[in-house]
Amino acid sequence: MPEQPARAWRTVLEHIERDLLDGKLGPGDRLPSERDLAADLSVGRSSVREALRVLEVMGLIRTATGSGPQAGAIVIATPTGGMSTLLRLQVAAQGFPLDDVVQTRLVLEDAVVTTLAGRAERDTAEAHRILLAMDAEGLAPQEFLALDAQLHLALAQSSGNSVIAAMMAGLRTAIESYVVAGSEAIADWTTMADRLRTEHHAIVAAIDEGDADAAGALVRAHITGYYEHVLGHRPTD
Repeated sequence: MPEQPARAWRTVLEHIERDLLDGKLGPGDRLPSERDLAADLSVGRSSVREALRVLEVMGLIRTATGSGPQAGAIVIATPTGGMSTLLRLQVAAQGFPLDDVVQTRLVLEDAVVTTLAGRAERDTAEAHRILLAMDAEGLAPQEFLALDAQLHLALAQSSGNSVIAAMMAGLRTAIESYVVAGSEAIADWTTMADRLRTEHHAIVAAIDEGDADAAGALVRAHITGYYEHVLGHRPTD
C-alpha cells in the first residue's frame, strides 16, 4: 500500500540519501527515472517530483528535461549554493541570537584570514578590487556596506574552503542586517567609513605579507569593534 502523500516524498529523499551514503550514487551519476523510483518505492510520481525539487533546491542534483546524456536528474559535486540557501533560511526563520551570529563570524573569518596568510601562494586580487571600489568618494552608507559584505565573502571564497565560503554566504543576510541597522545609529558616518577602510586595508595587507597572527588579530578587532561601537557591548557579554 503506497504511503500517504504527506510523507511519501520523504521516503524518496531517504532512499536517495542512503544510496549516496552507501556509495551507490556519486557526483555525475544519474538518478533512476521518476517512473522507476515511484515503482520501486511504492509512491506516486508526484511525490518523486516533489522530492527531486527539494534536492535541487538543496543543490544536490540538477534536472533537465528531454533526452540524451544531460537529461534527467544528475548528482552534482558542488552543493555549496544549496548549503548557503538552507543556512540563510534557517537564520531568517529561527532568528538566531545576534551574539551567536557574531561569534560564528569571528570563528569563520579568523580561519579565513589565517589560512590565506599562511599560504605560499594566495589570491587577493578580488579583495583588492573591492578595496579600490570602497575607496571611492561619495558612497552612500548602504553602498559602502554592500561592498564591505562582498569583501568578506570574497576572502572566504579565496580561502579555498568551500564549507566556510558556503556558511559565510548563508550568514550574509544576518550579518548585513545588523551591520546596516547599526550604521543608522552612527552620528558621524564619514569617520566610521574611514576607520573601516583603514581596517580593511590592514587586514588584506597582513594577508599579503603572510602574517597570519596579525591578520587574525586585525579581523577579530574589526568585527568586535564595529559590533561594540553600534550596540555598546562585546559579543561575549
